Amino acid sequence: MEQRQLDEFRDWFEEYVAGFYGDDEYINANVKHKQGHTLRVCQEIRHIAERVGLSAPQQRIAEAVALFHDIGRFEQFVRFRTFHDAISIRHALLGVQILKQERVLESLGESEQEWILKAVEYHADKQLPKDLDGPCLIYAQLIRDADKLDIYKVIMRYYKRRMDDPLNDSLGLGFPDPPEYSPHVVEKLLRGESIDYSDLRSLNDMRLVQLGWVHDINFTVTLEQIKERRYLETLISFLPDMAETKTIGQRIFSIVDEKLKRKNKSDELDGSILGA
Repeated sequence: MEQRQLDEFRDWFEEYVAGFYGDDEYINANVKHKQGHTLRVCQEIRHIAERVGLSAPQQRIAEAVALFHDIGRFEQFVRFRTFHDAISIRHALLGVQILKQERVLESLGESEQEWILKAVEYHADKQLPKDLDGPCLIYAQLIRDADKLDIYKVIMRYYKRRMDDPLNDSLGLGFPDPPEYSPHVVEKLLRGESIDYSDLRSLNDMRLVQLGWVHDINFTVTLEQIKERRYLETLISFLPDMAETKTIGQRIFSIVDEKLKRKNKSDELDGSILGA
C-alpha cells in the first residue's frame, strides 16, 4: 500500500464519520467516543507493526485495518442506539458490508482488499477461525492486539468513574456490580478457557473476561505494553476482596511472565509472508 492510498482512506474515514454528527447529543457523544477509539487503535497498531518488523507498506495496511475495524459501529449506534452486537447487529460484518458498498478499497489489489476485509470481519470474534492463515491471520492478530490495548485504557477510566458514581454506566455495559463474581466464570478463567459473554452475570464477571484477554494476546510487544501500563494490576484492584482474587491475580501474572520469558526472534514476523 502506498502512503497516498492511506491518506485517502484517512480522508474518507473523517468525512464518513462526520456524517453521523447531528442534533442528538447522545449520538454525538458515542460517535465521538468511537472515533477517538479508532484513532488511538491506529497509533497502537503502528507501534506493534513496527516493533514486529513489518515494512512501511505492510505497516500502512495494518493501519488501514485499524482505521476501518470499527467502521460499522457508527451506523450500528445510530440505528439501534447501542454497541451491543447481541441485541442489534454484528458490527464487524456491517463494517465489511459498508466498505464493499462504498467501494472504499477499490484502489488496492485484490489480495490487499481481502487481508483488510478479513481482519475487519474477524477482529471482534471470540476466536479466530482455525483455517485463517498467511497475511489474513497476521493482520487479524495485529488488530486484535491493538484493539485490546485501547479497550484496556477506556475501561480503566470507566471503572474509576464507577467507583465515584456507581450509577454511571457511560459505556452502556448494563451489568449490576455486586461484590462477587460467578464461580463458573472464575473456573474458566483459571483453566484458560474462553468465556462467552452470555455467561456473564455481573460487572466483576466482565472484569474477569478482560483479565483473561492475556490468553489471546498474539505479540510480545503487546504484553510488554500491558505490563508497562499496569493495566492488569489496575483491573484486579477493582475486583472484590475475596480469597479467589489473590489466586486469580497470581495466575494472570504467571501467564504474562511465562509468555514474556519465551520472548525470542519468533516474535519478529517474516515480512515475506505478508506481501508488499
